[in-house]
Amino acid sequence: MGGNKAVAYKGPGVVEVIDIDYPTFELKDGPGVNPANVGRKVPHGAILKTVATNICGSDQHMVRGRTTAPADLVLGHEITGEVVEVGPGVEFIAVGDLVSVPFNISCGRCRNCKERKTGICLNVNPDRPGSAYGYVDMGGWVGGQAEYVLVPYADWNLLKFPDKDQAMEKILDLAMLSDIFPTGFHGAVTAGVGVGSTVYVAGAGPVGLAAATSALLLGASAVIVADMNADRLAQAKSFGCETVDLTKGGPVEQIEQILGVPEVDCGIDAVGFEAKGHGEGASEAPATVLNDLMDLTAAGGALGIPGLYVTGDPGGIDEAAKKGALSLSLGTGWAKSLSFTTGQCPVMKYNRELMMAILHDRVHIAGNVNATAITLADAPRGYAEFDKGAAQKYVLNPNGYLDAA
Repeated sequence: MGGNKAVAYKGPGVVEVIDIDYPTFELKDGPGVNPANVGRKVPHGAILKTVATNICGSDQHMVRGRTTAPADLVLGHEITGEVVEVGPGVEFIAVGDLVSVPFNISCGRCRNCKERKTGICLNVNPDRPGSAYGYVDMGGWVGGQAEYVLVPYADWNLLKFPDKDQAMEKILDLAMLSDIFPTGFHGAVTAGVGVGSTVYVAGAGPVGLAAATSALLLGASAVIVADMNADRLAQAKSFGCETVDLTKGGPVEQIEQILGVPEVDCGIDAVGFEAKGHGEGASEAPATVLNDLMDLTAAGGALGIPGLYVTGDPGGIDEAAKKGALSLSLGTGWAKSLSFTTGQCPVMKYNRELMMAILHDRVHIAGNVNATAITLADAPRGYAEFDKGAAQKYVLNPNGYLDAA
């Protein structure tokens, strides 16, 4: 086969499109690859020709230099593709299948996978439970912002779309199944959202908008989305959300103006460790969102926390933050009997059902997150605009499949 172009992290604020090797059914040495994974055979894998691969806020944390990601790490964990090769151990996935790839890499064999905890698979990352494509400290599986990508444990990991023509008609929606739609849905489910719930979503980026979409899909009566970015707040309003502008101060008073009470039933953190304080020009204060959620969520409620928190942040505001240690008012959470759910979303727990909701026109996630297709060559521009707060979900189109989308 020929070559392979991919988007790589070069250093803080810099990504480039580079030439990399075409995938094989073996994990090779390279930036970020755990030595214990070098030479790992993947007869159970499939090679995909990428249909869509999205820029994610989690990628942006690395590109900002806020993680320990090494230079030349190939990025991208939100992948939709067409199978072009399968390994000798693949039984059910076939060449030509159009598939969604959960961003969690999981084996399907370990105790956690068998319990549907695919975000913390025990067998794919020698560093710790849980893995993902193109991400720091996740084992070194090559990222999918590329023309071609290897997916291990293909029979287990890949979600096949039942009808290729129907799928291509809704491909921008289906491209959200690899991460942000299940992640937002997980945030809503773990926050306890149900029929009639009032919900507060911190953050109007793509995951926050996906969480808001999910809350509405689950029957929430009121979904309030908070951010400091006017364009992103306008995007939330476009599909029926109320909004809180945090440049005008804290959320509690604004929630009371909307609901008549200063609290909600369910709280969702879609911001993570780069959170800021309140008010115009607020500086970084990484515990702000979590403390806000404990203040404004009703006693006995739950917090869904799909926002990313890390154990190593070179750009942290103090020595504690650099280790992921935040000043949380845990006493508030304890006194109010709040429950917390953190960590990677187990995508496979939700993606099939969400696929069916998309295919049967129950939800239009691409419109809600303003999904926008761009070329692979345009990836550096997409990263730069996203970093500046563009109210768009950039979807890379490495092989031209999205030209008609």
